[in-house]
Amino acid sequence: MSRKSFGGLDLFRFLAAFLVISIHVSPLSSLSSGADFFLTRILARLAVPFFFLVTGYFVLGRNTDGLRSARVRRFLLKTGLLYLFSIVLYLPFGLYAGHYEKLTAGVLLRMLLFDGTFYHLWYFPACILGVALTACLMRFLSGRTMVLAAGFLYLVGLFGDSWYGLAASVPALKALYDGLFQVSSYTRNGLFFAPLFLAIGAGLAGGFPRLPGGWSRLGFLSSFALMTAEAFLLRHFQMSRHDSMYLFLVPSAVFLFRLLLSADRKPSGRLRTASAWIYILHPAVLIVLRTAAKPLRLTWLLVENPLIQFLSVSLFSAAAAFFVTALLPVISGALPRSRNAQDTPEGSGRSRRRASGCRAWIELDLAALGHNAACLKGLLPEGCRLMPAVKADAYGHGALLIAGELNRLGIDAFCVACVSEGVRLRKHGISGEILILGYTHPSQFPLLARYGLTQTVVDFSYGERLNAFGRPLHVHVGIDTGMHRLGERSENLDRLRRIWQMEHLIIDGVFTHLCTADGQTEQEEQYVKKQADAFYHTVDELKMRGCPCPRLHLLSSYGLFRYPEYAEDYARVGIALYGILSDKKGTDSFGAALKPVLSLKARIAAVKKLRAGESAGYGIAYTAGTERSIAILTIGYADGLPRSLSCGKGHVLIKGRKAPILGRICMDQTIVDVTGIPDVKAGGPAILIGSWGKETVTACDWAEAAGTITNEILSRLGGRLERICPDFRHEPPGTRRASYGHTSHSGCKICRRRR
Repeated sequence: MSRKSFGGLDLFRFLAAFLVISIHVSPLSSLSSGADFFLTRILARLAVPFFFLVTGYFVLGRNTDGLRSARVRRFLLKTGLLYLFSIVLYLPFGLYAGHYEKLTAGVLLRMLLFDGTFYHLWYFPACILGVALTACLMRFLSGRTMVLAAGFLYLVGLFGDSWYGLAASVPALKALYDGLFQVSSYTRNGLFFAPLFLAIGAGLAGGFPRLPGGWSRLGFLSSFALMTAEAFLLRHFQMSRHDSMYLFLVPSAVFLFRLLLSADRKPSGRLRTASAWIYILHPAVLIVLRTAAKPLRLTWLLVENPLIQFLSVSLFSAAAAFFVTALLPVISGALPRSRNAQDTPEGSGRSRRRASGCRAWIELDLAALGHNAACLKGLLPEGCRLMPAVKADAYGHGALLIAGELNRLGIDAFCVACVSEGVRLRKHGISGEILILGYTHPSQFPLLARYGLTQTVVDFSYGERLNAFGRPLHVHVGIDTGMHRLGERSENLDRLRRIWQMEHLIIDGVFTHLCTADGQTEQEEQYVKKQADAFYHTVDELKMRGCPCPRLHLLSSYGLFRYPEYAEDYARVGIALYGILSDKKGTDSFGAALKPVLSLKARIAAVKKLRAGESAGYGIAYTAGTERSIAILTIGYADGLPRSLSCGKGHVLIKGRKAPILGRICMDQTIVDVTGIPDVKAGGPAILIGSWGKETVTACDWAEAAGTITNEILSRLGGRLERICPDFRHEPPGTRRASYGHTSHSGCKICRRRR
């Protein structure tokens, strides 16, 4: 089973832009009115619904957070900026054409919210309004109920569009629609037209039943034939007020979208971007060509010959679109970048103020987090998204800070270990899907529903208990393919099928865990293949038995690096997101491009002399052979410093030099040797993980010396360590701290408002 490819969508999106041009040019009108009607009023009408389906699929798929979803907010902002750019671009054309001569506040509002300020710009407010409305309704309605509600709105719009003749024959309906047309010139807007296709697109992403390519092809051909007959029938009886909405347009667009989803074609970001700019720019190109035709004495060719006009507008629009597409990265690369955290041991001035009251603290580099997220996204195939593991307090980094920043970067899917971790994220405003990978006790099932959390079905009997809760719950089904931890065994197809039949479980995903993905022996690599084959076989068998498997995920951090061919809908990246791998070898092999996010620092509480023959620490494990200078650090094993680093196995950095650990690490303090390091003073900093000058201590160094992995080292960093972000815009510690209860959390609603 190969990973999904969305190249078919990209190609048709590009072709659909030219179909939109044909609507505005009518290229076949001089040859045959019937042929031109078929091209511009039937075939080309598939373009905009297709655009809405794509938006629903990628923006609203598995959206339970309404407008709180970072993905939805980012899309609305981007579309709003494009709309604003287009308004400014076409303002001179509109003024010249006299579109704004009788402009009133009501007319302006109608243009901005529904009609668009230029004839083709209606799509942008329709998309913005449709996405906002659909996202809000999806938060409260199930997928199928949402489609039914949107279908009702579509029917209302249908009788104000192509089937208007029927509505106009009923006086009460005619009066209703005449009043509606005072608010919006057409019903092809974001209230009536867009929501149905957006909801269906989201449903297809979230697990609506999928069909083989052959059935999709047959469904498209038959429904498109019916749509063609419908359109010509309405034309014959002159029933249409407009012709954007047909009854059979819905199945035609949906079957076409399904067919393109099944196409095995390489994705193309250039086509994707160019299609948007063709849509935006083609009216300007058309106006320029018509204006230039007269002085060039080419009116007979560029204006009076609609087919040549269509080809010319298409060619120049595509050229302009590809020019803009090539120019955008150049403009983006020329923008100034924010500077990273400073090289001083305690970071920037703000960081120094923030850390001044801390005995020991973790410093987070959010720029490094963004860099790592971008690097990992670059490894993903089209259609696969990051699902960062923020369990164990984001591997000790601070789940609220990390998840809040990732939300800001547009990532809106996370996985945690337990329900309390998910609830904590929700309470601090983290949006998107939150998957609980572990067991949740039935007494806590109400929290799943209340906070919109997704639970793993750990086996069949657990699925029965979830279903017995009696309320709809979103779940991912775990499949045990050989790790023999959680998940129903892959060979138990009947038990798995029965999970799909449980009426209260909304199955959003199916996953397994490749337990030897970090290994490099032939035996370990073969075991990965065995697990993947078992997973795909199970998924295929379930689909054949009528059990849709909406979103698949197999890969964690090592899997993404070593087995990208198994990337599906999500990659559950964990340790790699934080800039390292589980050991030094893995970090050197795969993590060279990553940047560590975390630094660990502590205060020097005191500096002392240790005479020759004197001992230090518990059990007098260290005895000085000569006079030594020692420093006592305000950090110990209760903060996560492994006790196995005692007696010289570990070291810290002070003044840019290594200071070995002396004796046994205590619960709250650690003694280090600072002999030969000048100017060491109480109150100064020590770096336990991080860099100072040319010297570096990494979590990999700790793990290697302690005989464990970095995952354990980082996830055990204590809760009493302050988490500080040098670039976080927040008051210094002590400023109204009682109102916040924490130092800095980008996930905190209060903090976000004060930024």
